[in-house]
Amino acid sequence: MAQKTSLLQILSSPRAWLLVALGFASGLPLLLVGGTLSAWMTNEGINLKTIGVFTLVATPYTFKFLWAPFMDRYALPFLGRRRGWMLLTQLGLMGAIAAMGLVNPKDSPVAMASLALLVAFLSSSQDVVSDAWRTDTLSEAERGFGVATFVMGYRFGMIASGAVALSLSQFIGWPRTYWIMAALMLVGVIATLVAAEPQGQRAPRTLAEAAIVPFVDYFRRDGALLALLFLLLYKLGDAIAGGMTTPFFLKMGFSNLEVGTISKGVGMVATIVGALVGGVLLARMGLRRSLFVFGALQAVTNLTFLALALVGKNHAVLALAICSDNICGGMATTAFGAFTMSLCNKRFSATQFALLSALANFGGRMLSATSGYLAEGIGWAGFFGLTVVLALPALVLLAFLPEGIALPVEEQPPASPPASPPAPATAA
Repeated sequence: MAQKTSLLQILSSPRAWLLVALGFASGLPLLLVGGTLSAWMTNEGINLKTIGVFTLVATPYTFKFLWAPFMDRYALPFLGRRRGWMLLTQLGLMGAIAAMGLVNPKDSPVAMASLALLVAFLSSSQDVVSDAWRTDTLSEAERGFGVATFVMGYRFGMIASGAVALSLSQFIGWPRTYWIMAALMLVGVIATLVAAEPQGQRAPRTLAEAAIVPFVDYFRRDGALLALLFLLLYKLGDAIAGGMTTPFFLKMGFSNLEVGTISKGVGMVATIVGALVGGVLLARMGLRRSLFVFGALQAVTNLTFLALALVGKNHAVLALAICSDNICGGMATTAFGAFTMSLCNKRFSATQFALLSALANFGGRMLSATSGYLAEGIGWAGFFGLTVVLALPALVLLAFLPEGIALPVEEQPPASPPASPPAPATAA
């Protein structure tokens, strides 16, 4: 009963729902340049190799730490250092996503790639500042549920750009679908206008300080390189598998509507459940133990995709694979997000979080470009079996991370004290 009460208290908090809305705005663009775009390209008859190469448009997510110091150092003349950048990137995303609806990927692949790259740049820039806002706003005790509620919103955004978009495309076509997705970015705009600007954080005095000191601050810690390697490997197998799951389902004979309903719809709900359960279990099990258990479960569930490849089109196996994979993936994401936040100095939260999260996605994003070649070369069963093996090194490396790698937390005044969600430690 305590667990149920804790979740109800979290979900009744206004600040928690701000995190949900901001998560929605962060999650919405991702599939529009990823799985949903690959589904559009598959419908147009574009080959797997080209679809695989198209995943390179997500490169800005990997290198966002390069311009994060600029966003750490400078504030726009409205809404403050964090919210001003959030609003600007969200409005830019509305325009760029709408423009994608004006282009056909088969007739104008270069134009589509250019627009998708712009969306990825604006989306990754939004992530830089929204991650910084979360890091600056949440106390250590709030991190587990703070990450869980943000992930919940993030997955709602992915449901919209995945399940809803795929289903809509079957009835109104892809252009109108992308225009509707552009309009949904208003959720993030409204949340940004309502949210409070974090207080008590002094901006770096110069751009050089914003660019150099965060790196020096991080790398002077014992085990800094091991932590980066762990971040790089933890979700590697899952990221590579994710780049081909939508084409896999379509090639197995499932329709856009079936993929949208079962894969993107039910799967995203399962991820939300997993994230919230992960927040509860993290408070009870501790961060390090949660990283190991959730990471192991995340790896094992990729075997369900291997089973689907062996049995062929089967709705029950598809539902089992999607639900188990996304529940465990949501749990792993919650622990992983809390771990990443624990490594950040709040004075340089935009740059450090951007660096850490970018490196965490580096391997998966680079290798995703070869995912089409791997799937065609070794078959679907071998492909998903390989993703399980790729997840194992991170679990081994976890045992060698120094206990004191996380930066001691500096307690910050909450952005909106009356609306602050209860700390997980007391709720559990």
